Amino acid sequence: MMTHKIILAGCGGMSNEWLKYAAERENADIVGLVDLYEKQAVKRAKEHGLNVPIFTDLSAAIEETGANLVFDVTIPSSHKQIVTTALQAGCNVFGEKPMAESLEDALEMIKLTEQTGKRYSVMQNRRFLKKIRALRQTLKTDVIGTVGSIHANFFLGPHFGGFRDLMDHVLILDMAIHTFDQARFLTRADPVSVYCHEYNPPGSWYKGNASAICIFEMSDGSVFSYNGSWCAEGLPTSWESEWRVTGSKGTAKWDGIHHPIVETVDESNQDGFMRSYHRMEIPDTWEGREGHSGCLDDMFDALEHDRLAETDCTDNIKSIAMVLGAVESAKTGNKIEIGI
Repeated sequence: MMTHKIILAGCGGMSNEWLKYAAERENADIVGLVDLYEKQAVKRAKEHGLNVPIFTDLSAAIEETGANLVFDVTIPSSHKQIVTTALQAGCNVFGEKPMAESLEDALEMIKLTEQTGKRYSVMQNRRFLKKIRALRQTLKTDVIGTVGSIHANFFLGPHFGGFRDLMDHVLILDMAIHTFDQARFLTRADPVSVYCHEYNPPGSWYKGNASAICIFEMSDGSVFSYNGSWCAEGLPTSWESEWRVTGSKGTAKWDGIHHPIVETVDESNQDGFMRSYHRMEIPDTWEGREGHSGCLDDMFDALEHDRLAETDCTDNIKSIAMVLGAVESAKTGNKIEIGI
């Protein structure tokens, strides 16, 4: 069995899930922590009972520990530097989203994986949920017919503090990629174009725009609409968003919490102004683990069986292209073609 010697980069980030996972996995060991702020790394090491060296430089950490895998949980602006350093040093990388702050950077990172023969996969934990997997499988079976449109509503009011409060496009850059990636996952389609209106509503505690409405044309001819806010107080949606998928035979809905439901036209009763429908609840069938654990399971399995992870950078670039296209559209006021 392959042994994974892991460096965790960015100890001040959301690293608890990653550390817990590594501690549980028999063939994985944390061999070092890296953070520009050494105190953050010391704190994280104490929290998890880790007796490992602490570094402020990733290259030195990899060289001294012999690491072959880097967990990148740094802030988005550091991802390119961390991933590039790790790949060039001969390490595979599992990283937090988004993979890059520009499409050019993302393409350079993919090119580097090809040059080094190493893998870079991105954490998209919201793909790895039983209920979204159930909804995806139902759409695949043609229960609601050909999908014409998919709609996601996302309304929450988290008070993070820190770097998010200062980001220019906080909702789109830091959070919407989850929903955009889920839309690709559900439809098995990729983005063709986007129009986005971004704004910062009254009462927002963010410097940048914390709300947005986006319309994506997808490669299968369907339309994906996103309506979201990260400064919406009261009546919150789930973090998984609220979903409605309309097809030629019916509609599927998922509130992000409970089982998805489907209503299809009752073919035995075609009379009347409004048709009658059959309703059913979609059961769970996927047996994998959920969230971060499920995504990390897939990443490790991909390395150990020499295949691409579901969230490999070569796939995830299509989700980040949706993000960056939406930002460009918001800036220019124009519809943007997405050429990935």
